[in-house]
Amino acid sequence: MKKSRADILREYGPFADAHVHGVTFDGTHLWFASGDKLNAIDPESGLAVRSFDVAAHAGTAFDGQHLFQIAEDRIQKIDPKTGRVLSTIPTPGNGGDSGLAWAEGSLWVGEYRGRKIRQVDPETGAVLRTIECSRLVTGVTWLDNELWHASWEGDESDIRRVEPETGAVLEVIEMPLGIGISGMESDGRGEFYCGGGPSGKIRAVRRPRTE
Repeated sequence: MKKSRADILREYGPFADAHVHGVTFDGTHLWFASGDKLNAIDPESGLAVRSFDVAAHAGTAFDGQHLFQIAEDRIQKIDPKTGRVLSTIPTPGNGGDSGLAWAEGSLWVGEYRGRKIRQVDPETGAVLRTIECSRLVTGVTWLDNELWHASWEGDESDIRRVEPETGAVLEVIEMPLGIGISGMESDGRGEFYCGGGPSGKIRAVRRPRTE
């Protein structure tokens, strides 16, 4: 297993009165969930550009057209232009869900204390696959056909690349002590946007280059 220390490229925030939960990227804006709002910021300037009053308690994802947002025991499909909730499906973890990602036409849902990632049908909520993980699961993302998840236990947090079939850990990027990761999203180009929970911050972390 390959290990490295996180190279933090940039910090966004802290955002006022914001506990950062889920994080996603639509190719232009960086979105984050903050409990009762879904917020969009410009990743270049770090300035807020949009905010919707919508329940946003955990993971956030973008499928190229719509936002998906965990709100307690359901996943909301949201119009990113208006903030309107178009439909909902049940979460697979009965409210214990954490990270959320979109890949291969499916939603990938982390279950925090259950230490699981589930592949879910975005229309019905049916569970298509369950991946057992070795640590608590917070953020979930895909990058270059690789499955990554964040973990946060006590003062220790890291980003883990896991084998999608078995959950075996292939690579670990360790965050500095005391810096945790809540939600997480890849920008598709080798950086991870990492939500900082109660710090109100989002951090851009470089993915280590492969030899």
